[in-house]
Amino acid sequence: MSLAEAMRGDVSIVAAELRPPRAELDSVDGMDAWIDTYHSVRSLTRQGTRVFLTDSAVGTQEENNLRHLVANMGRDVSRDHVIPFLTSKHSLDFCLSYAEQAAQHGFSSLVVLGGDKTVGRPRCVEHAWQLRADIRRRVPTLTLGGWANPYADPARQVDFLLDGQFTGEYYLTQVVSHLDMAPVTRFLEETQRRGVTLPGMFGVFYYRSANAKTLQILNQFMPVPVAALHAEFATGATPVEVCARSLRAMLDVGIRHFYVSNLPLMGAATTLSAILGRVDALRDVATPGTSAPARS
Repeated sequence: MSLAEAMRGDVSIVAAELRPPRAELDSVDGMDAWIDTYHSVRSLTRQGTRVFLTDSAVGTQEENNLRHLVANMGRDVSRDHVIPFLTSKHSLDFCLSYAEQAAQHGFSSLVVLGGDKTVGRPRCVEHAWQLRADIRRRVPTLTLGGWANPYADPARQVDFLLDGQFTGEYYLTQVVSHLDMAPVTRFLEETQRRGVTLPGMFGVFYYRSANAKTLQILNQFMPVPVAALHAEFATGATPVEVCARSLRAMLDVGIRHFYVSNLPLMGAATTLSAILGRVDALRDVATPGTSAPARS
């Protein structure tokens, strides 16, 4: 079952987002990093978790995620459970060839994004929907995911999702947090008021600490509730608990599907299981009748 089909089903989905090794690593370090990546992908998918692999995260050039996946993933990993990201920060020929190769090698879906305009290579198109439209014409068998940002103007974001040119079967969102819920609620209300039917998967970040320098760097690329995170970690909350609280809060307002970013590469599956276990433990203090999401 493809991700788009699964998202329209009755079971909540929690996926993991992993970042491929950086392209500038030397051959030995790069090989070690890819071995760790393969282990994480295999362990996550074998327990039924879908895995996103990013493309040039935060403007840093990464290894070609598709090429390495095809060469090393093996046939024991379900291609439906691995969804590469593709940004427009490559040549158009590369992007279209990438999509063709993904379909040829059995991947059923791509998340196609614009990419940060302020860092790294320039985009090959102005807007991500233009690249999705080009891919749809070239490779109509692929299901495509787009993007929304609950922390931007909700009316404008819903305009994008309802636009006939969106060209996608689902969308992912910018990472959200229980420490800054008001914009998320406004976005949800706008999607409901205007009848958005595209299924959405909301990002949740696994903050490993409240290191001030790290949080300030992250805040350049995504909304980070820096002061609130400092306060939460100061109470003794663990990274697992902080992440679980965000998942729990999103479940309580009706969000059903999630991807978790920044999991440690070594032990990603174990960490995700611990987070979901903590979400389950929080049920007694959440809205009655809600339950922890299942991996599928």
